[in-house]
Amino acid sequence: MAGFHVLAGAGETAEHIEVRRIGVSDLIDALRRGIDDFMVRPSHIVFLCLIYPIAGIVLAAWTSGANALPLLFPLASGFALIGPFAALGLYEISRRREAGLDTSWSHAFEVRNSPALPAIAAVGGFLLVLFLVWLLTAQAFYQQLFGPEPPQSLSGFINQIFATGRGWSLIVIGHAIGFVFAAVALTTTVIAFPLLLDRDVGAYEAIHASVRSVLVNPLPMAVWGLIVAALMILGTLPLFAGLAIVLPVLGHATWHVYRKVVVPAPHDSVPVG
Repeated sequence: MAGFHVLAGAGETAEHIEVRRIGVSDLIDALRRGIDDFMVRPSHIVFLCLIYPIAGIVLAAWTSGANALPLLFPLASGFALIGPFAALGLYEISRRREAGLDTSWSHAFEVRNSPALPAIAAVGGFLLVLFLVWLLTAQAFYQQLFGPEPPQSLSGFINQIFATGRGWSLIVIGHAIGFVFAAVALTTTVIAFPLLLDRDVGAYEAIHASVRSVLVNPLPMAVWGLIVAALMILGTLPLFAGLAIVLPVLGHATWHVYRKVVVPAPHDSVPVG
């Protein structure tokens, strides 16, 4: 197990990732490149993302009963928290296309052969824990306002949320709490997974580099977070089917955001442009 490493990379010394300043125009260009990557091979990318509309339908069916209705929005919005980890295959496709390699859909699964897989799994586990804490927090806040008893029906639940003062408190404060969780996820993983696919630097430096990229570029990264949130909301319509397009575009674009933010390693010959 000599090759198994999580917090640090495979090298004898820790690698320090250099980040640079970007502008909103760089985000627009990254999004354009993400759309271009998607349009080159949309069929297999949609295949990779079928799990999302399917999961959306399952969630809708599962929460159709009154007992789980309060968790419908937290579950749906939780997609944004685990999305960076779920898009690993998309980063790999963009990486291969940028390098002039074959981009057949099967290559998206080559992530499993990455030397940084333990670190990738560790950061992914962090996002999963963050997602579960968000669900527990949302449930606890709902019960604090409305008590432990579930709504009796869907119509009763809608009336409870939109026609009462407690319901509007849930909407306003709940969104504020969700914003905190989303900000944590964005700050710690905005470039972590593309970085780990590109360079085996370990989980600690991947998260550290993400945090520094946000600190160096607070406004552009805030705008990027808004873009992701807006597109994810659009992607949930109808029945989460739009995520089959939104997720791959965002996944590809995230790879290009990473390329713009992180200074390439000296041996890296792939253009940043």
